[in-house]
Amino acid sequence: MRFEGTKNYISTDDLSVAVNAAVTLERPLLIKGEPGTGKTMLAIEVAKAMGMELIEWHIKSTTKAAQGLYEYDAVARLRDSQLGDPKVEDVRNYIRKGKLWEAFAAEKRPVLLIDEIDKADMEFPNDLLQELDRMEFHVYETGEMITAKQRPIIIITSNNEKELPDAFLRRCFFHFIRFPEKQTMEEIINVHFPGIKQRLVSEALKIFYEIRKSPGLKKKPSTSELLDWLKLLMSEDIDISTLREQNPRKLIPPLHGALLKNEQDVQLFERLAFMVQRDR
Repeated sequence: MRFEGTKNYISTDDLSVAVNAAVTLERPLLIKGEPGTGKTMLAIEVAKAMGMELIEWHIKSTTKAAQGLYEYDAVARLRDSQLGDPKVEDVRNYIRKGKLWEAFAAEKRPVLLIDEIDKADMEFPNDLLQELDRMEFHVYETGEMITAKQRPIIIITSNNEKELPDAFLRRCFFHFIRFPEKQTMEEIINVHFPGIKQRLVSEALKIFYEIRKSPGLKKKPSTSELLDWLKLLMSEDIDISTLREQNPRKLIPPLHGALLKNEQDVQLFERLAFMVQRDR
């Protein structure tokens, strides 16, 4: 089965090629791109399209690679031994399976999402090299070897907060999701809001891309933020003439809180409005 997008996810040709290449090569697919460009959603839709279970491992700054394999609760075992609980005789009662273990043990081939791998420390990717290569790992407390019943489809996302090690990159198929152009963005909008007024979309996109091109912007609005803004525009029944208004006092678009997410960017647009007004 080949991935070509779904009714809920617009996949460009190069993205579909990347997904199918990674599946064919049986290598992890490393997806990079701006926040809000659909990296996490890709794994969800690949699983749906291929009829597979999705196993999600969301990485935090405190996440360790070993947690993806398993965790041994020695403290709970010590406490139970002091209470005379008979289950302390079997160490397996104190081992919690991680997301990799779940993926390896799955009866049907699953999709494993390792989300925002760049949030973890620098050693995190290297600590997973052997497990992702060999598709097996050793449980020291029980002496057993956990081997994948079938190689899962692995999708790894990164927001480029940290550089990933070369040894890790060599084992991945890489794809960078470019920010959608206007035509692709219109298709994405029509998926989320079927029947939306095209004049509203056209005017909103014009403003959206102008904001993204503004020099000095600290955080460019993303696809997900555009969708939120459109939802609000429709909910509040904002007239198209309001979006088109050229009043320099109103350079900041209505309901801009959906697009501009920090005070520096709001102040930037306020300064631009002031400069335009002064020049007039």
